Amino acid sequence: MSVFTLLTPEQVAAWLASYALGELQTLTGIDEGVQNSNFFLRSTHGDYVLTLFEQVPGDQVPRYVQLMTHLAQHGLPCPAPVANRRGESVSSLDGKPAVIVSRLPGHSEKSPNLAQCAAIGALLARLHAAARSWPRPLPHQRDSAWCARVAAEIAPLLDADDRRLLHDEVRHQQTHRPDGLPRGVIHADLFRDNVLFSGNEVSGVLDFYFAGVDDLLFDLAVTVNDWCAQPDASLDGKRCAALLTAYHADRALLAAERAAWPTMLRAAALRFWISRLQDRHLPRPGKLVAQRDPDAFRAILLARMATASDCPWLAPDTGAS
Repeated sequence: MSVFTLLTPEQVAAWLASYALGELQTLTGIDEGVQNSNFFLRSTHGDYVLTLFEQVPGDQVPRYVQLMTHLAQHGLPCPAPVANRRGESVSSLDGKPAVIVSRLPGHSEKSPNLAQCAAIGALLARLHAAARSWPRPLPHQRDSAWCARVAAEIAPLLDADDRRLLHDEVRHQQTHRPDGLPRGVIHADLFRDNVLFSGNEVSGVLDFYFAGVDDLLFDLAVTVNDWCAQPDASLDGKRCAALLTAYHADRALLAAERAAWPTMLRAAALRFWISRLQDRHLPRPGKLVAQRDPDAFRAILLARMATASDCPWLAPDTGAS
């Protein structure tokens, strides 16, 4: 969540008049994340989050809104999109697609405990199950093809060691990432700052704007790389066990997925290393833009490359087939 486009209170107040949300009281830019412009908005009717889409084409935004609505109808704690007086959940603000959603209770956890990791594993399995009945096409915008394309764009801007590592890992993924794994709509960005907790219960799942169809295992790997990473980039075995066991209880991992686990952890690390390198070397202009350190995911990638065991935190007799 960043602010690439500054909005004035007068602009937003005029736009808000098309909603039955009362009058604008406060508007505060959110300086986290890297994709869209986001604001906390308080009106006389309550607290909301306003998102201004900076890169997603306007005709694609309704798909993400519809997905959140679908998942909420299946019991996931997603923000509720608010429609304007014309019944539109997506409208135009400052010439860009804009969405306003409910602001959910709770807070994100920087240091999740075992119960919270288990809650995330269970939630991700529920999300994958609920998304199976969502019928609309939704391409994953940052899939392996995107990684290869952006890697080629940024490689000339890197030093020799990073350029070599990037080239070698893209080739490794193209050669070793298996086809035929279970696929479906994935969140693709289920980091700690995109989840809210009330105690050990998940109270909110945020930011579905990277969602798309891909390997379900990739989504699990993205999640584990963030929720279970230690300061030295290695994985915390207890947190991994809690998260994976809870996920596996609702959707048993196939033998092929367990075998592909080391490669998928590397794929997930590569995807975020590339996006952070892109943000550093090919930045977009903005006013309150959070730029995350690409070296953090470089370290995670190197740590995952040193790990060859398939899902060691799941006992072999848990029922996978």
